[in-house]
Amino acid sequence: MAAGRARRLLGSLWIALLLGQPDPAGAAARSGSQSPLAGSLVKTFTPFYFLVEPTDVLSVRGASVIMNCSAYCETSPKIEWKKDGTFLNLVSDDRRQLLPDGSLLINSVVHSKHNKPDEGYYQCVATVESLGTIVSRTAKLTVAGLPRFSSQPEASSVSKGSSAILNCEVNADLAPFVRWEQDRQPVLLDERVFKLPSGALIISNATDTDGGLYRCVIESGGTPKYSDEAELKVLPDPEEPQDLMFVRQPSSLTKLTGQSAVFPCVAVGFPVPYMRWTRNEEELITEGSGRFLLLAGGSLEISEVTEQDAGTYTCIADNGNDTIEAQAELTVQVPPEFLKRPANIYAHESMDIVFECEVTGKPTPTVKWVKNGDMVIPSDYFKIIKEHNLQVLGLVKSDEGFYQCIAENDVGNAQAGAQLIILDLAPATTGPLPSAPRDVVATLVSTRFIRLTWRTPVSDPQGDNLTYSIFYTKEGINRERVENTSRPGETQVMIQNLMPETVYVFRVVAQNKHGPGESSAPLKVATQPEVQLPGPAPNIRASATSPTSVTVTWETPLSGNGEIQNYKLYYMEKGQDTEQDVDVAGLSYTINGLKKYTEYSFRVVAYNKHGPGVSTQDVVVRTLSDVPSAPPQNLTLEVRNSKSIMLHWQPPPAGTHSGQITGYKIRYRKVSRKSDVTESIGGTQLYQLIEGLERGTEYSFRVAALTVNGTGPATDWVSAETFESDLDETRVPEVPSSLHVRPLVTSIVVSWTPPENQNIVVRGYAIGYGIGSPHAQTIKVDYKQRYYTIENLDPSSHYVITLKAFNNVGEGIPLYESAVTRPHSDTSEVDLFVINAPYTPVPDPSPMMPPVGVQASILSHDTIRITWADNSLPKNQKITDARYYTVRWKTNIPANTKYKTANATTLSYLVTGLKPNTLYEFSVMVTKGRRSSTWSMTAHGTTFELVPTSPPKDVTVVSKEGKPRTIIVNWQPPSEANGKITGYIIYYSTDVNAEIHDWVIEPVVGNRLTHQIQELTLDTPYYFKIQARNSKGMGPMSEAVQFRTPKAESSDKMPNDQASGSAGKGSRPMDIGPDYKPPLGGSNSPHGSPTSPLDSNMLLVIIVSVGVITIVIVVIVAVFCTRRTTSHQKKKRAACKSVNGSHKYKGNSKDVKPPDLWIHHERLELKPIDKSPDPNPIMTDTPIPRNSQDITPVDNSMDSNIHQRRNSYRGHESEDSMSTLAGRRGMRPKMMMPFDSQPPQQSVRNTPSTDTMPASSSQTCTDHQDLESTTGSYLANAQEEDSAQNLPTAHVRPSHPLKSFAVPAVPPAGSTYDPALPSTPLLTQQAPAHPVHSVKTASIGTLGRTRPPMPVVVPSAPDVQETTRMLEDSESTRGYPLCHSFRLPQNYEPDELTKEMAHLEGLMKDLNAITTA
Repeated sequence: MAAGRARRLLGSLWIALLLGQPDPAGAAARSGSQSPLAGSLVKTFTPFYFLVEPTDVLSVRGASVIMNCSAYCETSPKIEWKKDGTFLNLVSDDRRQLLPDGSLLINSVVHSKHNKPDEGYYQCVATVESLGTIVSRTAKLTVAGLPRFSSQPEASSVSKGSSAILNCEVNADLAPFVRWEQDRQPVLLDERVFKLPSGALIISNATDTDGGLYRCVIESGGTPKYSDEAELKVLPDPEEPQDLMFVRQPSSLTKLTGQSAVFPCVAVGFPVPYMRWTRNEEELITEGSGRFLLLAGGSLEISEVTEQDAGTYTCIADNGNDTIEAQAELTVQVPPEFLKRPANIYAHESMDIVFECEVTGKPTPTVKWVKNGDMVIPSDYFKIIKEHNLQVLGLVKSDEGFYQCIAENDVGNAQAGAQLIILDLAPATTGPLPSAPRDVVATLVSTRFIRLTWRTPVSDPQGDNLTYSIFYTKEGINRERVENTSRPGETQVMIQNLMPETVYVFRVVAQNKHGPGESSAPLKVATQPEVQLPGPAPNIRASATSPTSVTVTWETPLSGNGEIQNYKLYYMEKGQDTEQDVDVAGLSYTINGLKKYTEYSFRVVAYNKHGPGVSTQDVVVRTLSDVPSAPPQNLTLEVRNSKSIMLHWQPPPAGTHSGQITGYKIRYRKVSRKSDVTESIGGTQLYQLIEGLERGTEYSFRVAALTVNGTGPATDWVSAETFESDLDETRVPEVPSSLHVRPLVTSIVVSWTPPENQNIVVRGYAIGYGIGSPHAQTIKVDYKQRYYTIENLDPSSHYVITLKAFNNVGEGIPLYESAVTRPHSDTSEVDLFVINAPYTPVPDPSPMMPPVGVQASILSHDTIRITWADNSLPKNQKITDARYYTVRWKTNIPANTKYKTANATTLSYLVTGLKPNTLYEFSVMVTKGRRSSTWSMTAHGTTFELVPTSPPKDVTVVSKEGKPRTIIVNWQPPSEANGKITGYIIYYSTDVNAEIHDWVIEPVVGNRLTHQIQELTLDTPYYFKIQARNSKGMGPMSEAVQFRTPKAESSDKMPNDQASGSAGKGSRPMDIGPDYKPPLGGSNSPHGSPTSPLDSNMLLVIIVSVGVITIVIVVIVAVFCTRRTTSHQKKKRAACKSVNGSHKYKGNSKDVKPPDLWIHHERLELKPIDKSPDPNPIMTDTPIPRNSQDITPVDNSMDSNIHQRRNSYRGHESEDSMSTLAGRRGMRPKMMMPFDSQPPQQSVRNTPSTDTMPASSSQTCTDHQDLESTTGSYLANAQEEDSAQNLPTAHVRPSHPLKSFAVPAVPPAGSTYDPALPSTPLLTQQAPAHPVHSVKTASIGTLGRTRPPMPVVVPSAPDVQETTRMLEDSESTRGYPLCHSFRLPQNYEPDELTKEMAHLEGLMKDLNAITTA
């Protein structure tokens, strides 16, 4: 059957070629309404679609409901209905019946608490026999519940001309059925009196006729339900100003596009406030606007909401004396809409097709596919690609029918469909057909692709005009797919997108101009299995063993190919994004040094020879508690009366609780008797009233936090004095007894006396001032203050000043005064008493205490909940007045970010719209009337990470020079990483349209930005995509980048380059091994091009010249230094002994202590001027760091090694990878060149640096020793050390001013250095077992050419402690990480030092002249 189907398909292809039509494969690639394919029996598309689809309906119990539905087709369709996914049997149903047009009628809707048979989701299904089936969108039938009131109107009063609100809260589905009655008569709604969508009634500009008894009524069918009656009293206009306050604030809304939104906002006060609105801090114009309407009382109505209307709306009430505002969010949701609908498709059997479907909506819709009314379940042959599109592989006749794309989100659903017609093929024309292809074999078998080759048929041995079709399927599956060769005469094909470890059956058919020929014999080929990695370690457990340690245990993984080599244990503090790891050989480990009483998550990954396996699930455990490590914060005292003092405080800082705070211990004493201390232990509340104190006595207090483990540290002592007599604070203070003002040019001195009635508590004074009005500015001062200077005023201006005393009850009666500031020309005497008065403005002790205990709880990547407590509220923290809270937040990235604010009337607020993985700071203030608190202490919170939302940038692919089968991929991190990047995945394929799971995967561990891929096929186009990952998952892929490998290998290019690069250097014999790489400082071009003979001769002249000059310099310095007298040598030995501690240095009057001389390395540096072209700086093969940041001082080597080990937990990095990263920095350092004028009398040693000890050796002081060869070892294992840190460095405590250099050595000639980028798999290199002898060299740059390495004598290094101390002194003085300056030892007389310095300066001038010649 399959063979016959193949012949028919090939026949149609042949006809298509004759008629000049596209082949079926091309037709399959297109989606859209197509004409019938050439050579096919014509069959047209049949229109079949819905005219009317059901919509959501809200009904009441006992009513009748019609769910509309009507479908069109040339043949009348059969209509059926589904409820909640199940077909309804309408034949025997008395209440539900099908109308002639297909609609569904439900008579007398049934709905009770336990029986809701009619409520649910309905769907219309239309079927045409022999054609197919389509389904409509789903519609929801909602039945209003039984009438109940969640809140009822309450008796209230309203001033004439003001606004009032009467509540009547019911279920949302009952709100449309609510109406109001006044004195048992219906209330007529108009612009002044209107009903909110929630059911509440708002009355604005109240008149006497508005007084009466009000009740609300629910009429949802049946007997109406009435609420309680409440009386509304209308009061006359108030004579005095009243505080401005909200009686109804707007609340956040979520609306669909096209609906109406109403933000209620009602404020009262006298004078009557003026109401206005802003959206996203921009003034909202309601006058003349068609969609924005300002309702009576100040509420805002938005009709026909659009997506652009979403944002923050602020209601502002202003009555001239005060301004208050409240905010609410409008969220707009959009039902699913189709951007691209599926199109009808013609196809043949065995072809692949794609139905395209693009949708939009908010929230983002989900898409599912339906075929002839049945859900399409994804499989190997039905796949969802590009999120929404449906791909059908290897078509068979039964796939024909109607396919529908159904999009759905929280607010709606929609459907769109298309028809698939599978055409029958016309018979082939007469003529000789080719025989079967011969010798079909699989020449390359991988996990996901197979390459097939064959020979031409016997009937056509040339085969130049033959094309081939390759049919293949999984063994046991009757769906056969086809792949055609790309050009005539081609006898091989690559079949991709296969499954690993699966048996496929292949056959090949040749075709000529007459049609397809015979099929080859079936060939069974099994793809290779993928590499098996260890499974997750079972039974992972974590238990806290102390406040700072946790023990984790696990078992050996049950699955995995190969022996487990080791485990890696990852752990992370809960809420943080930095994961740490440790290598473990066994099945348990104890982690120490953790934070006390802190939650940590742990997971384990097993490793075998193939790499890391599957991670375990995270286990979370909290370390044990301990006593708090910090005292409580912000201890404040408030004297209540003559016998009691109220204490307020805040908990210890977050992270210092070390457990659950169980209470607070308060200790207090009289200041005069410090030994007599009283203790009081309270609960977890953050305040305590201490009573029973003595009158007029000063007390000191301190507070400490308690846990179950004990008492933490206490605060400092804070003192306060009780009153001499009890004062009254049940009323506001009286008016101050006097107010005097003295105007100056730009300031006014205000003085006053307290109220005459001294029996009322005064807690401070409020000074208001302004030009013409005292309400422009307000300043509050302490109750002890009697004068204040108002600064920064305008000259010659009339100011009005008011003074009020206040306490916790409120502000007293104001006292007014006015003054005119003096003009600029007034130079009269200033009252010296006032100028020198020792007053100090005191910060506002406002009676509104700032909120305390502000906490930021992270909920998601963009949402944080802020909670707080208000100590001015009762213990139950219930808000009964008109206060409100203002929350502000910001992030410091970028630095100039402004605060955002929002108002809340509860003790929490949900901050949304934040950026992922970003640290925010929050603070809160409380406002009550005109009084506001200061901002609270700051709370911080970092939003959770989110998967990267942008792909890696700047993806480039280049071929590796001399290795045409190897390419190098470079890229940049994504701009929206949304967290720490933990790795990348490189996908590559030869088919850009292949499914992504069929692409070859190359993982890149860590944050490396370059990778090499080997063993590619020559002259083949490859496509590359890169995907970044963080702890939350994978981000989007980059766009595909195409790269074609070179056509042929150059077999002799690299050996020739290497040979020419090493010739003339004398650094390596001519027997170049296969692993040899050009040494550092060689004359090779960056890409290995050979050096010209002229350059080689010039290089030889330079080498000889520099060598001769170096020998001359060393001889001169040696001769000069041997002139020292024996006494000088004795002094030197004495100094050495003193340093080593053998005896104390005893000086006399002749031993003058020379001054400390500092040698600055900048004056001695030789700047390299090597400007050889480097077109690819990224691939610079050199281990020398490119800037000073690459060089790590010795005293930090231990930390850096630990850091490297922590950063390598995802994989290993090779030496050449680090070299490439260093090369990317694109700059060359200044090379420091040491020169030694001393004779070689000291032993020269270099201790190889290791992972655990800095490069150092014990200092030795001798008179004469043989010069030793400098030794050094290089750890080739790049997993342990960075290449820049592998360089042996001798740190010198010099006996000569110029012996203060640390020169990095190049790799020795005997070691192997591979500048190639890391490849997969990474091969671990082993370190040499013994140090390799070499001479430290440094390169001197010259104009236009390169000099060879120059041997340099390096003195021995001092001991670790002294070297570390000298490095620290040097770094703190100069700030250079490597070029340190050391103090000179006391070995020379000052005149000798001067002579030596002069001599050396001459030598340096000569050397500079030579090198620049």
